[in-house]
Amino acid sequence: MDEEVRTHFEEVYRNTYEQILGYVMRRCASPEDAADIVAETYMVAWRRIGELPRGERAKLWLYGTARRVLANHRRGERRRETHHAELRAETERLYAMTVAEAGPGTQAVSEAFERLGDDDRELLSLAIWEDLNPGEIAGVLGCSRNAVRIRLYRARKRLARALEETGVRSSRESSPSRMPLLKEESP
Repeated sequence: MDEEVRTHFEEVYRNTYEQILGYVMRRCASPEDAADIVAETYMVAWRRIGELPRGERAKLWLYGTARRVLANHRRGERRRETHHAELRAETERLYAMTVAEAGPGTQAVSEAFERLGDDDRELLSLAIWEDLNPGEIAGVLGCSRNAVRIRLYRARKRLARALEETGVRSSRESSPSRMPLLKEESP
């Protein structure tokens, strides 16, 4: 690398960094985005060092570059937001149920489920929503089949207690030992 080129870039960077950062900060939603845009602006300047003017014109060139990088960033954000909205709508269409569709007691069950710890919720979700048997759950969690059976039993008991706390009465048919949360394994 030519020493003169390196010196030119370092001088431009030192003389313009605060101004370019301020320009971008006033146009960004977050400081993190601004830092990324400024870094990319100077990467463009380094890659195109032969086009980077000297003196005051360098600052104007960097403002133009920062403006284009910022525009690209905004287009990318709009694309991501559009994709996220489409994905959210598709997911809701495929998997979400309204309380009316789900039936009575859904709100209480949801509240009871949220009262459980993360580990219990994950375990019960794998058993119920993903319809996995203890052997399959053991593979997902990296533990033994027996450990999964014990943990499921305890998680079902805690769910039953949480349901009672939300006002859902537990009958003999819906006691934890009779809850259909443990899919039998295939031979």
